[in-house]
Amino acid sequence: MTSLAASEVREKPGLGRILRDTKYVFWREMLLPLRDPFSLIFSLIQPLVFLGLFGPLLGAAVGAPAFGGQSTLQWFLPGVVVMIALFGTSMTGSNLQYELMTGSYERILATPLSRSSLMIGRALKEWAPLVVQGLLIALVCIPFGFVFYPLHVLIGLVILGIFGIGLGALSYALALVSQNKEWIFWGVQQTLLFPLMILSGIMLPIEAGPAWMKTASLFNPLTYLVNAERELFAGSFGTDTLLGLLAASVTAAVGLVVGVKAINRNIK
Repeated sequence: MTSLAASEVREKPGLGRILRDTKYVFWREMLLPLRDPFSLIFSLIQPLVFLGLFGPLLGAAVGAPAFGGQSTLQWFLPGVVVMIALFGTSMTGSNLQYELMTGSYERILATPLSRSSLMIGRALKEWAPLVVQGLLIALVCIPFGFVFYPLHVLIGLVILGIFGIGLGALSYALALVSQNKEWIFWGVQQTLLFPLMILSGIMLPIEAGPAWMKTASLFNPLTYLVNAERELFAGSFGTDTLLGLLAASVTAAVGLVVGVKAINRNIK
């Protein structure tokens, strides 16, 4: 950042300054995947493997009635897209831990950037890769029978991006709280990741589970997100879409609040 830009940042208090600083932080974070796009493309291998190998087994084991009349691919693909968001954004705090170990994070704190923008800009960075990855997965599946509804898929990816912002912020907050204790970060992340994924019905229809699992899924925000994505990817709007948007928005709001508090507490 030039000295002129730095002086301009100091002159803009309040919301204007936060927005301006967020732009700087967002662009800094986006330079990493832009300089190394192969890592973004490589991360698509796992979801494609799930679609290609687990999808056919799922259809044979569960049967078409469990998918509400949809094809296995039409039902399973939205869950895989949500899985990309869940795995990708929940692990973003590891990048911050690396910066903490190398000292680059302390150098960022020495800049005149507002402290809130450091978290908001990082969290917003999670939105763009999620949308690109989800769109690529959907396009790849078209030749295999996936019916592509452009507007519905776009709305679904935007909702997914909102959720990714919140989850990314929570991951960064966890990294700050577990500073110098990396095992705590990975222990909490792994402990929460798989129960949330299973209880949301990403892999298998939650309707096939026992009553206690169905009840537990109602308290899982990921359940509403998965239902919304399936409704949208099937080419329709409805209650599930609104509930998914609400769950994603609440996750984003909570994540940003917790993240900003964590970064301010860490500075003190």
